Amino acid sequence: MNTPTNLKYSKDHEWVKVEGNVATIGITDFAQSQLGDIVFVDIQTEGEDLEAGEVFGAIEAVKTVADGLMPVSGKVIETKVMLGSSVTRGDIIAYVDPSSPGQYFKKSPVYAPISGSVISTPLKNGTTVNTNTTIAILGDISNLQISSNIPERYVAVLKTGLKASVSVEAYPGVNFAATVTRVSPVVDTISRTKQIILTFDKKDSRVNAGMFGKVVLYTEDYSGSVTIPTDSLVQINDKDYVFVVKEGSIVERRSVKTGNSVDGYIQILEGVKEGETVVIQGQTSLADGSKIRDITGRNSYMNDLNPESKDEIKVKEIR
Repeated sequence: MNTPTNLKYSKDHEWVKVEGNVATIGITDFAQSQLGDIVFVDIQTEGEDLEAGEVFGAIEAVKTVADGLMPVSGKVIETKVMLGSSVTRGDIIAYVDPSSPGQYFKKSPVYAPISGSVISTPLKNGTTVNTNTTIAILGDISNLQISSNIPERYVAVLKTGLKASVSVEAYPGVNFAATVTRVSPVVDTISRTKQIILTFDKKDSRVNAGMFGKVVLYTEDYSGSVTIPTDSLVQINDKDYVFVVKEGSIVERRSVKTGNSVDGYIQILEGVKEGETVVIQGQTSLADGSKIRDITGRNSYMNDLNPESKDEIKVKEIR
């Protein structure tokens, strides 16, 4: 390992290089590997006088889970945390004895690389370990994220900012809003998938670290579009029509231009506008100019021009 001799290090894996009256501060390669991709650095203390140990800024990274790795090989002699324990970055989570037969050394501490909670403790005291062994897995469960692998055929529509709905088995029928915050730049060559990271729009204590969820991605935004139930359409000579209720309960058959359809609703690009009322049931018994009469007071009508028709007619105002 090549360790620069002109740097001074802290136990939190930070370093400082002093040149005259200027001190340059950074983080070690180990800290970078634990954080993952750094997406934002926030320094709001410019021009202020700070004491050693004070917080001068924050680093935001994609990774919110980190392994507590052994700094040396040896034997775990003491574990300071248990499953669910809260830790602060730099806290000691275990001690390792690096001694070997004929050689005795001072016990070496293992520090928490991030602040968060202990979500896994795979090792027990007495276990022999090396520098690649994980003694505990820590997670920042205050800002949970979802990892999902998307098949290669859908990568063209993937981008940050996409909205999503997440559901978990523990709460059937409940959907949690989320947003895509990261899209992997590469496709996994084995699974032929691309990983995306989603962040919940609101924190919710019902969602726990380690849960499996179902993710529905919304690749297009239909907000502000006029949509009606797909069954409202009437096709005549390969053209789409709807019946719009006009003044005096007279219906007008109107040609419409349609867009995309999702979950039983279809986008109307031209032909009707927000605030108009369309017939959504029983339209096959109507003709242009038919008059309908309210029979229940609850948007249920009958065809006045064809009273023998038993088709119940229902209408809906476009909002």
